[in-house]
Amino acid sequence: MELRPYQWEVIMPALEGKNIIIWLPTGAGKTRAAAYVAKRHLETVDRAKVVVLVNRVHLVTQHGDEFNRMLDGRWKMATLSGDMGPRAGFGHNARCHDLIICTAELLQMALGSSEEEEHVELTAFSLIVVDECHHTHKDTIYNVILSRYLEHKLHGDRPLPQVLGLTASPGTGGASKLQGAIDHILQLCANLDTWRIMSPEKCRLELQEHSPKTCKQYDLCQRRMEDPFGDLLKKLMDQIHDHLEMPQLSRDFGTQMYEQQVVEQSKAAAEAGLQQRRVYALHLRRYNDALLIHDTVRAEDALAALQEFYDRERATKTQILCAERWLLALFDGHKNELARLATYGPKNPKLLKLEQILLKQFGRPDNPRGIIFTRTRQSTHSLLLWLQQQPRLQTVDIRAQLLIGAGNSSQSTHMTQRDQQEVIRRFRLGTLNLLIATSVAEEGLDIAHCSMVVRYGLLTNEISMVQARGRARAGQSVYSFVATEGSRELRRELTNEALEALMEQAVAVVQQMDHSEYQAKIRDLQRAALVKRAARAAQQESRRQQFSAERVQLLCINCMVAVGFGSDLRKVEGTHHVNVNPNFSIYYTVSRVPVVIDKVFKDWRPGGAISCRNCGEVWGLQMIYKSVNLPAIKVRSMLLETPRGRIQAKKWSRVPFPVADFDILRDCDPNLSNLSLN
Repeated sequence: MELRPYQWEVIMPALEGKNIIIWLPTGAGKTRAAAYVAKRHLETVDRAKVVVLVNRVHLVTQHGDEFNRMLDGRWKMATLSGDMGPRAGFGHNARCHDLIICTAELLQMALGSSEEEEHVELTAFSLIVVDECHHTHKDTIYNVILSRYLEHKLHGDRPLPQVLGLTASPGTGGASKLQGAIDHILQLCANLDTWRIMSPEKCRLELQEHSPKTCKQYDLCQRRMEDPFGDLLKKLMDQIHDHLEMPQLSRDFGTQMYEQQVVEQSKAAAEAGLQQRRVYALHLRRYNDALLIHDTVRAEDALAALQEFYDRERATKTQILCAERWLLALFDGHKNELARLATYGPKNPKLLKLEQILLKQFGRPDNPRGIIFTRTRQSTHSLLLWLQQQPRLQTVDIRAQLLIGAGNSSQSTHMTQRDQQEVIRRFRLGTLNLLIATSVAEEGLDIAHCSMVVRYGLLTNEISMVQARGRARAGQSVYSFVATEGSRELRRELTNEALEALMEQAVAVVQQMDHSEYQAKIRDLQRAALVKRAARAAQQESRRQQFSAERVQLLCINCMVAVGFGSDLRKVEGTHHVNVNPNFSIYYTVSRVPVVIDKVFKDWRPGGAISCRNCGEVWGLQMIYKSVNLPAIKVRSMLLETPRGRIQAKKWSRVPFPVADFDILRDCDPNLSNLSLN
């Protein structure tokens, strides 16, 4: 576990107790450097306690292995994440261990918990290590936690924990000019209370010798000469537009900008009580999704997604609106022609290019391993299916699997955190040699033998580019960007290269600033950030007190039937909103199959999905909380009828009325129907 000279150079201020950000390229050993700092901290600081924060569950185990090797069993270490099943509370673990490695969400929940076993104060730790610390901005979990630190600092509380940030890509914060990028770097330093950003100066040449050498190539293809499948989808969208009679809605079909427009139209229609218009907008979004899938993978994948949507509409909706009947008939009248065009139409040029890359890379004798990054879970599934069905790709040794984020948006795209860990383990061993992944694998994944990264038609920022490129750790690795000539994706990737250079320039300027000037700027930014956060909190509280809860009515977002009042709602664990009115059960049905959620919660487990009894719209799920059945409601499934009009809220935290915390003794009567004890 010896450190290299460039690692020694960057950690020296941290060994003296200073707050720093370590800025090193991916694969240069930031985690090992941090583990050494933690070891020295535990050796030299009285009653030391260290917490390492990560933003991805699979990094808990990965970092645990690295820290374990460095600590050599001399200190008690615990690794905690949301999928680890029943366990002692966070606070209890923190008190019983010298070092905790956890997802940031777990620490944030513990900081806000009122239960003694769960609760912990930030000042209980003497060192906080923030992995991928470029995420410490705006309202991210990292920044919410570090804001508590700044409050302690500006109130004069002592002692404060030392802060160590790790990043390969501080980013530019969306700035395209040098001063904007400098401001972003300074704000990041302020958020982490950084004494200095450390990168090798004396040992720069030695770092370059040990950094992975990646060869970047642009693998570009021509646009489709003809696209009858896509043209028919756009023709159907034109017909829906004509029914919708919304001339201000653009017809830039198949773009993320168009998707944003129809989402806004859907929200506006719901608030105005225009059910038919809302339905048209929802279906337009599905057609737009199909166009995006068609552009990324195959026409048959796009058609399958549309078919699945319409099958689900028929299966779940118990009340069909006039607009829905017309839309169902429109799809049914054209699905056979769509199927014919999907089968016999021209192939996607991007897939042909990807096939060439895979044949070349996996036709080599040196046991290559690679990752293909794509935008959505849907496209990972479609790419894996395509790969398994290509005769030419069966002639080379490709053993592929998905690596996607956790979630329960649909059964077909769900992957548990344990599944993620198993896939990564098999990839490390070489049992698998190709991952088809979303951004969940971009940051921190350390596979020494990974020799190929393909970014497949992605429209992302410079941080994602740097992080994805860094997954290729083997010598003479290949980084391929696959896109259509002249596309937005290609223009964005070229922009990202310029922004990476701008980021490096901005960091250099900040590193070279006069230290007293730098410290003054950091203090000003910290004060401004806390004032801004306090003002935002006051504004949110004012919004929450806008109406009394009993004056806000809850309506089903789909059929507009009134189903309760804001005063019926309670918060469980400060997050989940449940309806405790015993009469609420007459408005919904519960599915027999439990909802799959990729976490084990301490006090509750999911039951079946709950749906509007009148129209079939899915509202949320049944929460079995300490053996009590509670209907937990998604905010987007409800329309709020307030004294000043209707509102569709994006988050429960933004509703214009107060919601009390759930109290099982006050809110539950075991004799009532929808709050029955099992």
